[in-house]
Amino acid sequence: MPEKTTPNRPVRPSGSSCRFCFAPLSLSVVDLGTSPLCQKHVRPEDAKKAEHFFPLHAYVCRECWLMQLEDFASPEEIFTGEYAYFSSYSDSWLEHARKYAARMVERFGLGPDSLVVEAASNDGYLLQYFLERGIPVLGIEPAANVAAAAREKGVRTEGLFFGQEAARRLSAQYGKANLLVGNNVLAHVPDINDFVGGMKAMLAVNGVITMEFPHLQRLIEGNQFDTIYHEHYSYLSLVAANRIFAHHGLTLFDVEELSTHGGSLRIFACHTEGLIRPVSDNVGALLERERRLGMESPEYYADFEARVKETKRRLLEFLIGAKRDGKTVVGYGAPGKGNTLLNYCGIRTDFLDFTVDRNPYKQGNFLPGTRIPIYHPEAIKAARPDYVIILPWNLKEEISRQLSYIEEWGGKMVVPIPEVQVLEKAVVRQEVY
Repeated sequence: MPEKTTPNRPVRPSGSSCRFCFAPLSLSVVDLGTSPLCQKHVRPEDAKKAEHFFPLHAYVCRECWLMQLEDFASPEEIFTGEYAYFSSYSDSWLEHARKYAARMVERFGLGPDSLVVEAASNDGYLLQYFLERGIPVLGIEPAANVAAAAREKGVRTEGLFFGQEAARRLSAQYGKANLLVGNNVLAHVPDINDFVGGMKAMLAVNGVITMEFPHLQRLIEGNQFDTIYHEHYSYLSLVAANRIFAHHGLTLFDVEELSTHGGSLRIFACHTEGLIRPVSDNVGALLERERRLGMESPEYYADFEARVKETKRRLLEFLIGAKRDGKTVVGYGAPGKGNTLLNYCGIRTDFLDFTVDRNPYKQGNFLPGTRIPIYHPEAIKAARPDYVIILPWNLKEEISRQLSYIEEWGGKMVVPIPEVQVLEKAVVRQEVY
């Protein structure tokens, strides 16, 4: 059943306190040491300059069971300036967005009189598909260079951070949202109450919110520790998300489990007052499953750090063995998760000669911390390596197909998570729905 709305809480105090309920944070889940910001790639002219490293230590709140990092880097530090992540460089993610748009139009009867708003809309990768159907859209994206790319697609985009103040201003200017979208953004906000409160303020009376985020159950059980990095302030279960939305007068009326990002949830929410949408059995069933698994108990998280350490040891054993055998090893991708993996494991050019990425904003630079060079994907054909480690392992189907040509010289692909796996051939495509 949905959680009851609780009274407004005061402003979050400074220090190690939960970003939702303000209880002290004391239950450690995993300490990954220190790491630089994962999208702050090092330019050649800055190669001799020091980087800022921040603690990467995840806790879970004993009161509301929201897993989270402490705040060390502000959103302005992370997302403004030349932000390097562009959603449109993943073909499978574009297909995911296209299918989502088609389904939402059909399910909720969206048309020319509707307004679709996306918070953290990136380069317009999603809203373009609503625009193609003649549905008015509004993107909200704080990274100036990424917002500019969206506008070039014709996607109306406001360059600012989303929250209650922004929601009030944008609602007055553009109207309320019939569909309010947030894909992989809920984890990215330090003030989660301000953000969800903004969703409430921006939503039309009969409007719908959908949000996608990596599922904490999949992170813990799938050993996906590399998805922990400074951009991701929070790591969400359905029980935690349900509490947060209920506190702000929003009812979760449906939930879907997705395969994206190693296992994600898509939640559907509407205003609690005047509720006219029946709550799907999916919500109660998943809440019950999470509680039965013990996700609201310390025991569920107890052995995670030990499994992370063992994964590190096994990956290093593989790389040490490969290098001692005279093998060449390179990477594919320069994702945020890759930086956590490489920095935590201490993998630099002594193990990984270089990595490649399709995103030209990353090419020619170096990975944060490890200073591994980032090249164009054609560099793999020139180097003919023995092994290619797929750093964005959540896209292993797409990437392994792109890399199938390395089989010509006996090259093999390697997936590091949940444990080291050498792929003999390209992985068969898996559907994202």
